[in-house]
Amino acid sequence: MLLSSIAPHLDLANHHADATAADIKRLCADVVKYSFNAGFVNPCYIALAKEELKGKAKVGTALSFPLGQDTLEMKVFAAREAIRLGADELDVGANNGLLLFDETAYLEEMKAIVSALRQIQQKTIIKFILETGYLHESNIRAGAKAILASGADFVKICSGMGPRGASLDDVRLVKEAIGTAPINIKVAGSIDTLEEARAFLSAGAQRIGTSKAVEIMEQVWYTTPI
Repeated sequence: MLLSSIAPHLDLANHHADATAADIKRLCADVVKYSFNAGFVNPCYIALAKEELKGKAKVGTALSFPLGQDTLEMKVFAAREAIRLGADELDVGANNGLLLFDETAYLEEMKAIVSALRQIQQKTIIKFILETGYLHESNIRAGAKAILASGADFVKICSGMGPRGASLDDVRLVKEAIGTAPINIKVAGSIDTLEEARAFLSAGAQRIGTSKAVEIMEQVWYTTPI
C-alpha cells in the first residue's frame, strides 16, 4: 500500500483535555509531513493550527463534543466562531437523545445548523456525529437518513469518546440507509492500526479520525515493498 493511497483519508486528531500549544504544533507538523487531510484540534487551537498549517492541509474542530446536547443557539454560535477562526471542517455533536425520542426535532436542529452555516460559508465541511454505541440498528438507520436530509456533507460514526468506537456493522447500516446519496462517511474511535484503517475504507468510509494516524502511516512504511 502506497502512502498516497491512505494518508488523504486520515484526520490526525488531538481532542485531549490536556492538549498544549506545543502538542498542536507537533500535530500540524505531522499533518504536513504525512499529507493527512486535516488536523483536528479543540476550538481554542483553531487559529494556531491555521497559522501552523499555512494552507497545506485543512483545519478541523469538534463542536458540542462529545455529548451533542448544547442548545441549538450554542451550536450555531460555536460553529460561526469556529469558521471565523479558520476552521475548514466541523464535526458537530448531534443530539442523540432527540434521535431516540423525537426524530423530527433531531432533524430540524441539524437542518437549522446547516442553514445558518451555509449562509456565511458555503464550502465549510459539516459532519454530524452519530454516537452508535447508544443506538439500536433502527436508530442508526434513522439517524443516518436524518443527517443526509439535513444537507450535511458527512455522517460521522462515533465521537471516539462514547461507549465504543465505530464498527464495520455501523458502516454497513449507514450505507444501507443512505444508499447512493451524495454524502460521505467518517469513522472514529480506537482505529489504531493499518489493518483497521484498510477495513473501514474498504467497507465504504471515506474518512478516518484518529490520534494514531502517524502510527498507521509507519505501518504503511513497513508493509510497502521497496
